Amino acid sequence: MKHKKWLSLTVMAALFGSVIGCSNSNTGASDKIEDAKAAAEDNSPITIQYWHSHSDEQMAGVNYMISEFNKKYPNITVEPVFQGGYTDLHKKLQAAVAANDVPAVTNVEVSALPNFADGGVFADLGPYIKRDSVDLNDFSKGMLQAYAFKDKQYGFPLIVSTSVMVYNKTMFDQLGVKPPQTWSEIEEFNKKLTVKENGKTTRYAFSVPGWDTWYYDPWISNGGGTILTKDNKSGFDQPDSLRWAQNFQKWIKDGSMQMGYGKGASDVMRQMFLEGKVGMVQHSSAIIKTYVQNAKFEVGVSFIPGDKERKSHIGGAGIVLMNGANAKQKEAGWKFLKFMVSAENNVKWADFTGYLPTHKSVVNTDEGKKYFEKWPQYKAVFENFDNVAPRIQHPAYPEFSEKYKEIVGKMVLNNEDPVPLLKDSVKGINEIIADYK
Repeated sequence: MKHKKWLSLTVMAALFGSVIGCSNSNTGASDKIEDAKAAAEDNSPITIQYWHSHSDEQMAGVNYMISEFNKKYPNITVEPVFQGGYTDLHKKLQAAVAANDVPAVTNVEVSALPNFADGGVFADLGPYIKRDSVDLNDFSKGMLQAYAFKDKQYGFPLIVSTSVMVYNKTMFDQLGVKPPQTWSEIEEFNKKLTVKENGKTTRYAFSVPGWDTWYYDPWISNGGGTILTKDNKSGFDQPDSLRWAQNFQKWIKDGSMQMGYGKGASDVMRQMFLEGKVGMVQHSSAIIKTYVQNAKFEVGVSFIPGDKERKSHIGGAGIVLMNGANAKQKEAGWKFLKFMVSAENNVKWADFTGYLPTHKSVVNTDEGKKYFEKWPQYKAVFENFDNVAPRIQHPAYPEFSEKYKEIVGKMVLNNEDPVPLLKDSVKGINEIIADYK
């Protein structure tokens, strides 16, 4: 499936007006520099749409931000439009581009950004950033890089999470155990936490989700491996790129690590943790509040353990400006985008939604101090703020990552050895990548 090529052709057709059903309001590529300047000086009323995937629980935060934005820009009306989960949102964006009728602003899931950006769907924010002197140094470097592609900034982090180790602090304190900070500490940690009865594990030391590559991608790179080589080829023929899988298989076999895969696996892992059947789980930082609110014990959070490096990857979605919007819509959209990700609103937004603050400067503000007093579990992330790294930024990633996710499924469900399967996957992954050139 040559998805990147298909997307590019669709976008080109839309931009040149050759698609039936074009909207006259969206001139896209016909916008000129003088149009943008005029739009920046135009304060007449305008309504723009913000397409999103925010859950019902997050809408209080969205509505608060929009109301605060309206106080600053009373001439701009922002209509939030829920478009389902990220997959549904992305499909609707493709359809909107083809129909030449796009929103001004939208969310985009981080792994999908390279494909859309490469296809010309999103506006390059560089000129806006330069014009308004936006301080990019205040953002977490990795979080910002996650929404850039080919040296252009296409978006900003907004609905940001990273995977962390959530642990039963009450249990750990009773056992005198600390969460492992390095791979070398995991074996001893497993011995202290794992409980077996009649040869069967009744309490696992820890759990790593198998249902999403986002959780084990950083294990690959932390072990010195690489998912893609510098020349954009699969790295699973390299010894260091297999260490994670070798360890996972060993820990699963010896009964110290639980790994779920398939429908309902996330709920099962969460319930096992709350029932004390697993001491520590790797999960999204966006779930921390849920654990804290539902656990009958004290919940602690640690950054994921490292080996040759110690990184965790960006999750969630960013906020971007659509290239097909006209100059006035883009200007209004840019003002809204900039407002949503500004440092002044960052902690308030994080507190509303459960996602991470993205600015370094907020840590020492009065609001930031109150936030960390309320949610001390998030300190583990901010102690490793610059170790939160982008995911693999390649248009083919969503497709080829399915190959090694399926291998994890075979390891978990069928007890198959993942190492030869990963080695055999190299050819297929490289063929997928070749289709995106």
